[in-house]
Amino acid sequence: MARYTNFFMTGSSQEDINQALVSALETCDLNLIYQDPVCIVAKEKPGRVSFSQLATIEILISPPTIQNGGSKIDLVVKNEELPLRTQNHCHEIFDQVNQAISEANAESLAS
Repeated sequence: MARYTNFFMTGSSQEDINQALVSALETCDLNLIYQDPVCIVAKEKPGRVSFSQLATIEILISPPTIQNGGSKIDLVVKNEELPLRTQNHCHEIFDQVNQAISEANAESLAS
């Protein structure tokens, strides 16, 4: 099972964070499966790759704390394929989602 993780720190409000993350996932052409204030789950649309290669994206949003003044966003991208090569389908989706979230985070901090 391939699994890639990353985290981001942001100082935006909870509503802005959720909105930015959902729009980032939509720009990656992913199906939103579940959403609440602390968790977002999306899945890759079937048809381009085999079912074992379909990636699932989990985003966990920690509430803001006094110490760091912002929220921590944990990103997990996983699928059922064995990561036999460093550049596999799951890693490609991870890079794509990672880039989209980084851009959304930069935009929300700029506004």
